[in-house]
Amino acid sequence: MINELSTIIANDAKKENLGHVDLHKTRELLMDVGAMLLDVRPSAKVEGENAQEAGIINTYFTPYEDFHSYIDVLPSDKSAVIVVACLKGWFANRIMGYLEMMGYKNVYVLDTTIVDLIEVHHAHADK
Repeated sequence: MINELSTIIANDAKKENLGHVDLHKTRELLMDVGAMLLDVRPSAKVEGENAQEAGIINTYFTPYEDFHSYIDVLPSDKSAVIVVACLKGWFANRIMGYLEMMGYKNVYVLDTTIVDLIEVHHAHADK
């Protein structure tokens, strides 16, 4: 377990900003790389639509409190790119750690609120 943790930390240390990505990089990962986006806000914290309802490509609403019920939506390829997002990063960072412990190598956290990403998505998609 200690060796696995050391490997995970070393992998994160190689990522720019320890794996935290801004809106621009997140859109690039979604559109150009085909990343999966997980909106992990607790259900009680969602006002309006979640990212999946907003129609953001490759997105799943997987509420933190029920995350274990959504394991089947995760890619079988452990090298697939996954971006995790919430409101302040707290839940997203925890899910990032869980995914890395499950063997996923390319997990990132949106460094701003998922609401901002939804607004940017609507600004581009609604043109």
